[in-house]
Amino acid sequence: MNLLKHRRWYYLFSALVILPGVISMIVSLISFGQPFRLSIDFTGGSLWELRFQEAIAPGEIVRIFQENGVADVNVNTIGDDRTFAIRSSEIGPEKKSGLLDLLAAAAGGEPEELQFRAVGPTIGREVTRTAVSAVALASLAILGFIIWAFRNVPHPVRFGAAAIVAMLHDVLITTGVFSIMGWVAGWEVDALFLTALLTVIGFSVQDTIVVFDRIRENTRRRRDEDFETIVNRSLLETVHRSLATQINAMFVMIALIIFGGVTIRQFIATMLIGLLSGTYSSIFNATPLLVSWHNREGIFGWFGGNGKRRQTATA
Repeated sequence: MNLLKHRRWYYLFSALVILPGVISMIVSLISFGQPFRLSIDFTGGSLWELRFQEAIAPGEIVRIFQENGVADVNVNTIGDDRTFAIRSSEIGPEKKSGLLDLLAAAAGGEPEELQFRAVGPTIGREVTRTAVSAVALASLAILGFIIWAFRNVPHPVRFGAAAIVAMLHDVLITTGVFSIMGWVAGWEVDALFLTALLTVIGFSVQDTIVVFDRIRENTRRRRDEDFETIVNRSLLETVHRSLATQINAMFVMIALIIFGGVTIRQFIATMLIGLLSGTYSSIFNATPLLVSWHNREGIFGWFGGNGKRRQTATA
């Protein structure tokens, strides 16, 4: 089976999946000045900590707030299922009193107020800029590590560059889908979104390196085979392990989305999207890119290559 034969179709499919998300981010940027809808973590608002007499579902708290005109509600448990930290847009004294009565009716008793205060953005421009810089530095570190780890394989820079391209592919798909869901379902960027995005990057690089490591091993063992055959063989030898690992993780995430709390559903869904993208990109983007570059296909002709000649390995 030759998984690399239709690599141009793989690239086209990725482009078609990425494009709607990029368009959504551009439209959002033009319309609102941001590529995503921002949560209270970025915009500021009110922080309300309450301890209820009886257990109450976070989703019920969110519903009460939203039905009474309070937007951007984020509810997290603190220690147990009766104590909650509620972040929302700014709440005035009259609105606060009315919400307290509704919460008391829903929970079977008036909750104890632990604290109530106005908060500024917990993740401002400086922190966002730092996160972007961290991703850029991580990309350079990944590139450097792969070049060093694959230094005995011809053209190790290509392995690092292909891994970075696959990682950016996963970031664009994850952020693009998140932007679209902001229009469709009101998803908002919060602190957990950055955590999910960094987790996606880790998944992406890990899965790609598994395939690349097998290519390195087969390049030394099978000096008589051309590069495309070596890459296809390596992909077939690792694809079942990659799929088994990723599918197991996907099952867990799907279970958490279905049965988990509403407060983590968006976070888990973001990671699931990134994991699906990472599984695809490691098999159908990163690895085929090595062959395209080797054969000087399309734009890769500008970067040099070995054409259809046989690839030999150095010790």
